[in-house]
Amino acid sequence: MTSLMSLRVGCNDLEKARAFYDATFAALGLGPSGAPAAYPILMYKLPGSPNFVVGAARDGQPATHANGGTILFAADSDAAVAAWHAAGLANGGTCEGVPEAKPQARGAFGAYLRDPDGNKLGAYHGLQMG
Repeated sequence: MTSLMSLRVGCNDLEKARAFYDATFAALGLGPSGAPAAYPILMYKLPGSPNFVVGAARDGQPATHANGGTILFAADSDAAVAAWHAAGLANGGTCEGVPEAKPQARGAFGAYLRDPDGNKLGAYHGLQMG
């Protein structure tokens, strides 16, 4: 059996990424990065999911976002989705979709952001997969 151990996105400024991800994950009820400040990465433990890792591109080139790639996070409530979105905007993110019921997700409540490096993220409450 194969399972996903971690999911990694690139960043070009670890401190901007730390502010963004610590704030957005806090809105979803998670703690700040568990990686020591001296590490060149940020690491977040997502309950029942793989680790979420943020760091510079390993080849030394600038990090770029995936065209067409989106990472979705589960939220416990519509209010948590809205708080996640607001935390992201307040910490260097940009809006890619306001918190609302999304017709493309059968009415589940969701929102989308881009992190400071352009990685596209979403948070949903009530999204049924499969």
